[in-house]
Amino acid sequence: MRNAALTLGIIAGVFGMLVGFIGFGYTELARHFAEVEEVFGMFDDPQMVRVVSILSPMLAIAGGAMAKARALWGGVLLLVSALGMYVAFGFNVFTMFPICFAGLGGVLALAAGQPDEPKAHFGK
Repeated sequence: MRNAALTLGIIAGVFGMLVGFIGFGYTELARHFAEVEEVFGMFDDPQMVRVVSILSPMLAIAGGAMAKARALWGGVLLLVSALGMYVAFGFNVFTMFPICFAGLGGVLALAAGQPDEPKAHFGK
């Protein structure tokens, strides 16, 4: 389970970086060009979007990387990352994978109470 949390956290962080680049970039574009904001609108809280655009992917990657050694801390970071992306960007076609991957990775990391042990599935 820890390996799955690691993988999901890193994937969520990479996809979250793409969402973050677009979110941060849009807030900057709309700030410099009023026409963009007039035509397409603006986030309710652009400063929160900027902060979450940086922190959530970073927390997802850090949580995934920590999941093997410190499953509890890694799981909490992954869940905070998923919550941050949901609050800032909502659940839509662009955020569904980062949010779901970070959330599932967080749950798996928290569920891994003991270190992974190799088990023989067949035989003795």
